[in-house]
Amino acid sequence: MSQRAERLQEEEKRDLLDPLMAEGWSVMDTRDAIHKKFKFKDFKKAFKFMQGVAVHADRLDHHPEWTNVYNKVDITLTTHDCDGLSKRDIELARHIEEEAKNVSQQ
Repeated sequence: MSQRAERLQEEEKRDLLDPLMAEGWSVMDTRDAIHKKFKFKDFKKAFKFMQGVAVHADRLDHHPEWTNVYNKVDITLTTHDCDGLSKRDIELARHIEEEAKNVSQQ
């Protein structure tokens, strides 16, 4: 089991989120979380993306909140241990971006 995560401070959050915001992530208004919608060519690509994210998330012991409808995947990241955003969310979001690019290029 992993160590309890620390909630990001506001200044730290701004610095770490800026690159993700440039990739299309947004900070949710209703809670301390980030969200992004992904769209793929078809269901197989969306599912392959989710499989890659799931393997990495399981290694991190940090799992996304997500939904999938055909070629669309909506992802929300927050750390329940600290009731807000942590570095674990940033790390997972970065991996998610890599996975999306890899799947889209195949």
